[in-house]
Amino acid sequence: MRYPQGGGLTAERRAFREHIRMQAAELFALGHDNAAIAKQLRVSVRSVQRWHQAWGHGGTPALESKGQASRPKLSEALFEVLEQELARGPVAHGWPDQTWTLARIKTLIGRRFHKTMTLSAIAQMLHRHGFSHQLPARRAVERDEEAVAGWVKETWPQVEGPWRRSTPGCASKTKQASR
Repeated sequence: MRYPQGGGLTAERRAFREHIRMQAAELFALGHDNAAIAKQLRVSVRSVQRWHQAWGHGGTPALESKGQASRPKLSEALFEVLEQELARGPVAHGWPDQTWTLARIKTLIGRRFHKTMTLSAIAQMLHRHGFSHQLPARRAVERDEEAVAGWVKETWPQVEGPWRRSTPGCASKTKQASR
């Protein structure tokens, strides 16, 4: 992903980048070459080449910011409603336990707002608004310690497999039968 928060650039970053492009436009007008402009503004030569081409076709207005790429699926007002719904808990919405998953949040958004979003878009939106994935603070009430201990002793060793082979191994990547 290009931007770590998953939401593109903030208004400040867009303004900052537009300011750099405007500086480049001034240098284009003075006749500086692309490599010198790139070095002075600390950007790639390819970016300066794209800006120069746009500037040549449309002048300085061609380098102005176009704004956000798209509007968010959920507006700030709708996200506040979603926050209130999440605070009510999953049980209030018909799920048997108190665990919010991305799939459940997707279902809630579909039911409440009649909008569809991908799981990754939901995760990005929640992260942008300060939510993080959480682990339960305590063990489940339904946990059966005897069943867990039995599973660890009987089932897990079969799944994990032995740590070492019973016979000496070979570092060769070819199969034993092919030699």
